[in-house]
Amino acid sequence: MSCPGEAPRPADKARMKTSPPGATGKRWGGCWAPVLASPPFLGCEEHAAQRHHSEPGKLAAASKLEVSMPAVVEVESGGTARIECNFYIPGNGSYTYINWSYIDRNNRVRLCRITGSKILEENVDYKGRLSVGEDNALSISRVMMQDARTFVCQVGAGSHGVGENRTELHVYKVPEAPEIGANPAGISVQSSDIPQIAHCVSKNGFPPPNITWHKNGEQLQPEEKMVKIPATLTRESSGLYTVSSTLFAHVTREDRNSLYHCTVHYWLRGQRHAVESRRVNVTVFYPAEHVKLQVMPSSALVKEGDDVKLVCEADGNPAPVFSFYKRGLEDSWQDLSSLADTNSGVLNLHDVKKSSSGLYRCQTLDLDDMRQLEKDVELVVNYIEGVHVKMEPSSPLQEGDSVRLSCDAHSPVALDYQWRDEKGRKVGEGNQLFLSNLTFETSSNFSCKVIAPSVPGLEQSKQVAVAVQGKPRIVAISSPLYVRQDEVVNLTCKAIAFPRPSVHWNVNGTAHEYVENQHIASNLTVRVNHDLLQAGAMCRVSNALGISEKHIQLLDQKTPESKGVIIVAIIVCILVVAVLGSVIYFLHKKGKIPCGRAGKQDITKPEARKDKIVVEVKSDKLSEEAGLLQGANGEKRPAADQSEKYIDLRN
Repeated sequence: MSCPGEAPRPADKARMKTSPPGATGKRWGGCWAPVLASPPFLGCEEHAAQRHHSEPGKLAAASKLEVSMPAVVEVESGGTARIECNFYIPGNGSYTYINWSYIDRNNRVRLCRITGSKILEENVDYKGRLSVGEDNALSISRVMMQDARTFVCQVGAGSHGVGENRTELHVYKVPEAPEIGANPAGISVQSSDIPQIAHCVSKNGFPPPNITWHKNGEQLQPEEKMVKIPATLTRESSGLYTVSSTLFAHVTREDRNSLYHCTVHYWLRGQRHAVESRRVNVTVFYPAEHVKLQVMPSSALVKEGDDVKLVCEADGNPAPVFSFYKRGLEDSWQDLSSLADTNSGVLNLHDVKKSSSGLYRCQTLDLDDMRQLEKDVELVVNYIEGVHVKMEPSSPLQEGDSVRLSCDAHSPVALDYQWRDEKGRKVGEGNQLFLSNLTFETSSNFSCKVIAPSVPGLEQSKQVAVAVQGKPRIVAISSPLYVRQDEVVNLTCKAIAFPRPSVHWNVNGTAHEYVENQHIASNLTVRVNHDLLQAGAMCRVSNALGISEKHIQLLDQKTPESKGVIIVAIIVCILVVAVLGSVIYFLHKKGKIPCGRAGKQDITKPEARKDKIVVEVKSDKLSEEAGLLQGANGEKRPAADQSEKYIDLRN
């Protein structure tokens, strides 16, 4: 805390602005008085004693009551003002009272009186908004504009007399951000009076603020006959001020893109502050100086069938009235304004033709000064016409012949040629196509595709039929065909020929024909009988140039049951032979069958042992056995000997 007679130190100022934690005091009405266990300025006396030891000359000079207060205190409206009152009483004396008051029209109005620990008086105008801290500082809460006045702190110290000092309380209010509005009607560059650009207002400021104007970031200054900036200041009932300003200035066509804003300036604690408004642009009216007419899309890419726009643009604001014309014969001009949007300056041409090419003109009329401007543009509609395909030789073609196809067309731009078959496959390039060794299969419709590479999408096509004549050639039949008796079957015969042939069958049935290009196919539905199975069927194809025929052979197809019996019999025979071979091999390994012995043994003899194994093989056909039993010398054995054969399998 600063002691009486000296200016408050920075640290003390910070401490005085808010009551220290743990500070004690009591409120009487609207004032707070400190409750102290010792004289209220004991701390200051200690500070004075310390200053006596360090600065004895100054202490000796302080021989009377002194009161120290800041000259000016600034506070924002609605905040809390804190006014310090520091005093020094010689001889470590105590104050008798402290009076806080303010000056109103040269009259002193008391706020409160502090004697010891009591409040003796209080001003009702500040009821509920006043308090006094331990350091005797007066605090005023919820400060209003009417509180901007001079406050007096008077200290009475008995025999030491009375001392006082005063502080000017300045109340400020940061003005609201400026609101700007541009001239909604627009401004003409040809205006004789200085037109209004915009208006700016800033409300609820104190002290009164002021406004400046800026264009494209640069501050504007009043200039005779060019720039005027009148302003008005209004004091509201709340004591706050509203400031407004209007900018008047001449404009040029370059100002159509200019941005204007205003800035409100105010002072706060000795420093100047500023708040800027948003940027606004004003509508500037000026006559057209130049006009432009263009084709969209580019005239170089326009082709027959396109939709084209002729766009006319003028650099005036507002846009002038547009008119469109096309030059005809003998320099006459055809008015096309009925087809155009005269306000937007667009002429729409739909599905343009070769005849749409020519010179077009756009004419503008400014309704303010009746000034006319015009601009011409040439429209070129690209086209391809006269596509022609020539075939050499043009006489009927036979299989094995050759032919040359030539294509020609007319266009104002360079052309490319492509040849394609009827399936769309490219078969050649250039304006000629040579086909050799023609067959029925190569007969087709060929097309010449004419393309303008410089104009995307511009193309034309022409077809030509290359027909190869000849007698029919049968290319497919359903032969041989496996059938069964009484079965209904389809007989197929397919041929190729030109001119178109006819198909005939030598048997009765139901026939269906299918034609595709030079191919013809016939399906005959018949029931198989004995005669058809034996003789088959004949397909005959004929046209004016000849006849071709082919025979269809029918083969009897076995039933699935008979095939099954044969397969089962074969399998059984194979199994019997395998089993017999296995038995003989086993007995041979055991030594039961001697090698090299021949002859006949009677297995019915009584003395035959049970361990003998006899295999008897009989034949039903004696003639076959006789042949098989011939001796090596070709002699035949007796029939009686051939009827049976016994093999002795004993050891």
